[in-house]
Amino acid sequence: MKSESATAPARVHSTTCRVTYRMSDQMGVVYYGHYMEFFEIGRTELLRQAGFSYHLMEREGYLLPVTHASADYLASARYDDLLEIRTHIERLDRLRIHFYYEISRQGESLLLCRGVTRHIVAGPDGRPRRLSPDWLERLAALR
Repeated sequence: MKSESATAPARVHSTTCRVTYRMSDQMGVVYYGHYMEFFEIGRTELLRQAGFSYHLMEREGYLLPVTHASADYLASARYDDLLEIRTHIERLDRLRIHFYYEISRQGESLLLCRGVTRHIVAGPDGRPRRLSPDWLERLAALR
């Protein structure tokens, strides 16, 4: 099947997350590793908004291991900030799904972080597995 990729997403999902004390250092700045957790929240909620979840995918024999993750840290998030995590599917085909993320404080335009995670579709044995046409269609509807 031909790869589908887009320069402008059809749908961007937005969710919020409050920065907790454990996520910050003594200066109140969010530790850089927690942005990967914010990315996970974003993609999980994007799937949930569409009416399905990772749990459902796993039950049907699909896993999405991360093969690449990157982040550009542009400004600091701080303890007690309410963050807005915007997520969209950047690339989707039967073997790959790439997500793009942008994080800012809710109600502000200043971008704090942007990033990408790339995933392969795998079966329970960890080997690559192609998405069924049904699953590909369901995920494509999120674009």
